[in-house]
Amino acid sequence: MKLFLPKQHGAWAMVIIPFWLGAIEGGFVWQHVPFFIGWLLLYLATYPMLLLFKKKKILFYTKWTFLYMVPAVLLLLFPLFKNYGIIYFGLLMIPFFIINAFYSAKNKDRALMNDFSAIFAFSFASIASSFLGAGSVTAMAVFVFSSSVLFFIGCTFYVKTMIRERKNVQFKWISWIYHILVPICWLVLGYWIAAIAYIPSLLRAIIFYGKPLSTKKVGIYEIINASLFLIIIAIQLIVG
Repeated sequence: MKLFLPKQHGAWAMVIIPFWLGAIEGGFVWQHVPFFIGWLLLYLATYPMLLLFKKKKILFYTKWTFLYMVPAVLLLLFPLFKNYGIIYFGLLMIPFFIINAFYSAKNKDRALMNDFSAIFAFSFASIASSFLGAGSVTAMAVFVFSSSVLFFIGCTFYVKTMIRERKNVQFKWISWIYHILVPICWLVLGYWIAAIAYIPSLLRAIIFYGKPLSTKKVGIYEIINASLFLIIIAIQLIVG
């Protein structure tokens, strides 16, 4: 049986990076393994679940929702047994899921606010993952959440300027100004290593703009950029 997988390849970085940065910040425990697999399956389940709101292929999407959701719930019991407080972070994600469901029902999946809603939902995994290891919400957990949100919002701006909004000059300037301001803000706050993590994003937003890059090449460069972000923010967490 061929797996039914999301077509938004960029979302994989949002599933992986905030979670493991949170694990680094809060301290790794063995429950992070079933937690991550369950989190991954939960993401896979929400994809067909959101497509149900389009009211097409109801049986097909319902089947795949349950195929992913059942093992996801079972695996997520492991972190819940260690610290039941994890469930509150799941509840925080619900309003963002409702927003995504609204845009799915309206066939406006590419809307900017829909992207922002998904980014916030994915980034909450960083605090949940940190909470599992640390047992509390720390200032650095909030830092990981904030840095993840800011990074992926930048990615959204960049990808849109390269594909759907490539002829929109106003959108280009919004993207460029955003990419310039983010590292400056981290410098002002004293997180100079974190500021460095956003420099590759700034450079590619400016240098690649207007270049005839294929969607595949844009995606490959984003994988490299996301990997650099993960490594540099991890260094910031380790050195403090």
